Amino acid sequence: MGLIIERIPTFGDNYTYLVICDETREAAIVDAPEEDPVVARVEATRADVKLILSTHHHFDHSMANPQLAERYGVPVYGHVSDAERMPGQTQGIDEGDTVKVGNQTGEVLFIPSHTMGHVAYYFPESKAVFTGDMLFAGGCGRLFEGDAQMMYDALCKKLFALPDDTLVYCGHEYTEGNLKFALTVEPDNAEIKELFDRVCALRAKAAEDWHDATPAEMTIPSTIAQEKATNPFMRADTAEELGRIRELKDNF
Repeated sequence: MGLIIERIPTFGDNYTYLVICDETREAAIVDAPEEDPVVARVEATRADVKLILSTHHHFDHSMANPQLAERYGVPVYGHVSDAERMPGQTQGIDEGDTVKVGNQTGEVLFIPSHTMGHVAYYFPESKAVFTGDMLFAGGCGRLFEGDAQMMYDALCKKLFALPDDTLVYCGHEYTEGNLKFALTVEPDNAEIKELFDRVCALRAKAAEDWHDATPAEMTIPSTIAQEKATNPFMRADTAEELGRIRELKDNF
């Protein structure tokens, strides 16, 4: 019992997810900027879409919400603070709330700083967390709206506390570039170097058009354990250190 998680390539490097309960076939769409690739995957899997989950309001994660909500007649979930800027939002959620995908229950984690209304969706039974643009494989999102202390609390406390075997489903295929930067922060970290080499080999096979990408070319999901070992942001000891690394990454 658990979730079937379909990775859907959208835009130039975004991940949209179709999350399907394997018992009921009820499903959620996570972070959809494009309608057509999602509809195609829903039809191919014969999933029964019941809700749309957005991690944050940025257009490359939410632009298709209104069209998909109308097509399937379903609510759109986003943080309560994003009611006026999340496309199509009908349901406000916050830390401690839950969402249901068939028989699976997801916990809402409030993790602001990339945006002030950013959330993650954690499904403990299926060992999966959807982190949007806050936690990437090998990296994190820019500090557009919050500060380094908020990001430290989100990455190095809240997400760090999830079980090591939790699968991390993030918002973009940024892994190769993130690990290239990570090696400049920790050049002697053998785990980063080994992972970087594996990722480079994987991405060398990548389709020219991201929409044509196959699972064999994707570096996602990561795991919390992998991020603890290879992500310089998640490995920061203080908010000040994380902020310094983020500034270096911004200029990398």
